[in-house]
Amino acid sequence: MSESFTSRMLRWKFNLFPAYRGTGARVTYIADDFHEVRIRLPLSLRTRNAVGTIFGGSMYGAVDPIYMIMLMRLLGRGFTVWDKAAEIRFRKPGRTTLHATFKIGEKELTEIRAAAESGPIDRIFTIDLVDAEGVAHASVTKTIYIRRNDPQTSSVQKTNGPGNR
Repeated sequence: MSESFTSRMLRWKFNLFPAYRGTGARVTYIADDFHEVRIRLPLSLRTRNAVGTIFGGSMYGAVDPIYMIMLMRLLGRGFTVWDKAAEIRFRKPGRTTLHATFKIGEKELTEIRAAAESGPIDRIFTIDLVDAEGVAHASVTKTIYIRRNDPQTSSVQKTNGPGNR
């Protein structure tokens, strides 16, 4: 699927946003329906650590916001979506450019919407940063908090996420 003008603009915003830009990663593709996002994290002077491999903070920072923002877009204003927890497992040193592809299917969105009908849920997503041969160098597990907004009290994303009450 190709990028739309809207998804291309969001990709540019991601790549220019200082916090994301500082990771050294770049969003390379956002599907026009927001069901898929791809990122690239090169080994460079900006991402290199003291032993010459990709800095672990760059690996984590490259994937950190993606699932939350995808879900915010896909679920819409009727839901509150927050990052709740994360875990990273370093498998191999990153000595070349790493890539990750994030996908959320329509079936999964339907399951999330149905589960959130009965109250807040935590959804766990795992993403691997892989090299050109598909070898995983790091695996990141993200726990995302999702709840349906009460239509009587809110029409926009709330600022009181879990842990910020």
